[in-house]
Amino acid sequence: MLSQNIGALKVLACQASVPPVQTPADRDAHVRALCDRIRQYLDGTDTVDLIVLPELCTMEYSAGAFSHLDSLAEPIDGPSTQVFSRLAQDSGAMVVFGMARSTKRGFAISQLIVDSAGQMVECYDKIHLCHYGASTEKDFFQAGERIVFVDLKGWRIAPIICYDIRIPELSRALVVDYDVNLLLHCGAYFRDESFSSWHSFAITRAMENQIYLLSLNRAGTDYGGSIFCPPWMDDDQPAQYFETHDEDFRHLELDPALLLDVRSQYTFLKDRHDIYRL
Repeated sequence: MLSQNIGALKVLACQASVPPVQTPADRDAHVRALCDRIRQYLDGTDTVDLIVLPELCTMEYSAGAFSHLDSLAEPIDGPSTQVFSRLAQDSGAMVVFGMARSTKRGFAISQLIVDSAGQMVECYDKIHLCHYGASTEKDFFQAGERIVFVDLKGWRIAPIICYDIRIPELSRALVVDYDVNLLLHCGAYFRDESFSSWHSFAITRAMENQIYLLSLNRAGTDYGGSIFCPPWMDDDQPAQYFETHDEDFRHLELDPALLLDVRSQYTFLKDRHDIYRL
């Protein structure tokens, strides 16, 4: 059920470049430079409500980097969180960013959510770890154990991470059981054999669940191609594609009226049966 107080939501989606990161000093310098680029991009533009960054945006995505998690992973209140918290305060926006997080159980691939006051309000640890193609996550990380969502301007927003989108039960549960209407699908989609199917999964999850879905990759020769999906897509209202490889910071505006209209015209969610429940 949509909130009665829901309004338009302004989002800055950051398909950001991530350089090679070998040491904590490299990581910290990269995060500061990234936040400075975002500030420069926002300078003189309209205010935004939400800034979104990709999976593991504080470090490169590689087995080589993962083998140094003892030094590159951070506690929940570590240096990267502090820098992104200052960005949230400076911009007056909620910030969602990805990093490798050190926990008592081991290391997690996390999306942290910082509110506009700079306070860390939630942390989602990737539930489904990817282990094919360029991904060797199960060798280095522990899987998350809970779902997460936050409310902003009447919107209910949930982060999911990369491979999560290929498991439909997660997205469906977030929408049906928790009334999520914006999925932030933050990834590190390398151009391996599964890359060409990624957009199809994003488009399908948006339309079958009648939600907005931002599927955000990092930039780079082997990455790029993020996609923003409204709750219905056709020739008159297509998905929005980002730059193929280059860094691309893009303003998006989400209209609650479109959600209501789509769900009124196409009754996919209403027409479900209880017989599907296992």
